[in-house]
Amino acid sequence: MERSKCLFLYEEIMLLALRNDKGTVAAGFVEYAVAGAVLAELLLDGRISVGDTKKKLVDLKTADPVGDPVIDECLERMGAAKRRASLNTWVSRLAGIKGLRHKVAQQLCDRGILRAEEGSVLFIFTRKTYPELNPEPEMKIVERLRSAIFCEGDRLDPRTVVLISLAHSNNLLSENLGRKEIRSQKKRIERIVNGELIGKATKEVIEACQAAVMVAVIVPTIMASS
Repeated sequence: MERSKCLFLYEEIMLLALRNDKGTVAAGFVEYAVAGAVLAELLLDGRISVGDTKKKLVDLKTADPVGDPVIDECLERMGAAKRRASLNTWVSRLAGIKGLRHKVAQQLCDRGILRAEEGSVLFIFTRKTYPELNPEPEMKIVERLRSAIFCEGDRLDPRTVVLISLAHSNNLLSENLGRKEIRSQKKRIERIVNGELIGKATKEVIEACQAAVMVAVIVPTIMASS
């Protein structure tokens, strides 16, 4: 799982969620999208699995650190749990990690992609923002999404499928590729999100990832309406 140069899914989601010039988050409840991306990453890497029962209980295969601070903190929490929990529960728990969005943004600062700025709101509150310093990584992500969505290939890699699902569920495809353009590719996106463009060998893993994605969308929606 070592990715010294490539970005993790949760880092890619954060880049897509941040407004490049202002450094503020374009999508609400981004912590849940990050949590869903972390769980999807662990599923793809075989570090966790999800039961096929209705409860979708998560089994931790290994809590060994991977060398990434955010993922290692999530693994540590999962390893310290006294009993198995559902995907819903773990999305909520990981999204609730104190300062999660700032931890992710700071890692992207350490990579030289963002820069941290601190300002005041109404001269009372301080607020950290993260304008983009190096646009190239996000440009590559957007181009990857564009290629998958607008080209008629029959097979996509699992990571791209999960990223599209996360981005689509949080309206980040429209934010980054244009609402009109995305609307024109509605059927193609549905095929991708439904797992029709991946090999059979990885479809089971992708379906579990999709479940994590759905939880990452549904939970904050319920919270916002309550």
